[in-house]
Amino acid sequence: MYSRCEILFPHSRVSGLKKLKGDDWRSLTERVAALPETDEDALAFSHMMIKLCDCLNCDLGSYKAALGCSACSQRTINALRDTDKQLLRRFDKSKKEVLSYLDEIEGVQQKAA
Repeated sequence: MYSRCEILFPHSRVSGLKKLKGDDWRSLTERVAALPETDEDALAFSHMMIKLCDCLNCDLGSYKAALGCSACSQRTINALRDTDKQLLRRFDKSKKEVLSYLDEIEGVQQKAA
């Protein structure tokens, strides 16, 4: 029944968010959607959306999961009163967190080698 259901915000849904806010948001989503899902900016965008959509508390039996990631993420962005500038700051914060984590992992791997 839920074989195609994703629990964490998938990169493939980024482009569906581009028309929900202003020009700066549209530029960000178009740029990120064109990147591979493993790119640092793509990871940062997904990280931001996972936090905004509260994906870590979603489960297959929930209403949000029944809606699917596209509808949930669109509803979340539409419900936010954030301006484009505020959303870009959220993205920048997520990018810093992702880069910090990647640096930490790289350090651990270098020590193990």
